[in-house]
Parts: sequence; structure tokens; C-alpha cells
Amino acid sequence: MVAPLRFRLAAMLYDALVVLAMWMFTIVLLVTVTGDAVIGAWLQSLLFLEAYAFFTLSWTHRGQTIGMLAWRLELRTDGRFTPAKALRRFVGALLSLFTLGLGHAWMWFDPKRRTWPDRFSDSAVVRVPRPDRNGSDTSA
Repeated sequence: MVAPLRFRLAAMLYDALVVLAMWMFTIVLLVTVTGDAVIGAWLQSLLFLEAYAFFTLSWTHRGQTIGMLAWRLELRTDGRFTPAKALRRFVGALLSLFTLGLGHAWMWFDPKRRTWPDRFSDSAVVRVPRPDRNGSDTSA
């Protein structure tokens, strides 16, 4: 079952907090090492690459980010989720962000309930059933 938008948004919030924490650590580390303020395009580029690496590694190695894991969401695709697909998914997510969420609201109009990142990367985000107390899956 394709994951509802509310779970996707909750996972995105979790992931945003993780990325923000990574960025804060990087900036504090750089300020500590240099002993001065760190600003400029090189810092913005570094932080952008950190976010890209976080999502790409999460999607290609596990099929889910920390936020997706917390909300029992998983990335599904035919075959292996490659770095090329991760790049397309990341670009789709950025376009959705820059259009104030239009790319994610798109799932309400798409017959297969796909967002722009889903369409760009030929993948889908699904909700994984919670295992019951006996260890078998339930759809609750």
C-alpha cells in the first residue's frame, strides 16, 4: 500500500531534524578548527553535499531513511535502488520543496498516488505492516 502523505511528511520532519543536527555538528567543528566564523559558498556546498550523501546512502543501502524507519516507510522499486535513482529522487524532492510541496501534493492527482520524487526515481514509498506480538506481520 502506498504510504499516505501524513506519514511521509512526518518522516520528512524527522529527517530534517537529523540533517539539521549534522549541519550543526559540521559548523561547530569547522568553527572550532579554524577559530573563526565560517561562511560562504564553499560551506553551503559542503552542507548540501552532506544532505545529499545522507539521503543517497540511506536509500541505496537500506531503502529507508531514519525518518522512514520511525514511521515504518520503505522505498520500493523494480530491481536495485541505484545511486542514479537516488539522484533523480533527490532532484524531485528539491523541486517539490522549491514549489512549496506541490510535488508531494501531486499524489492526490496521480492515479498511482506517486509524488514527483517517486515518478522521477521510478519508485514508491510504502507503509510496512507492524509485526504482531507473535512475530508475524499485521496490517495495522
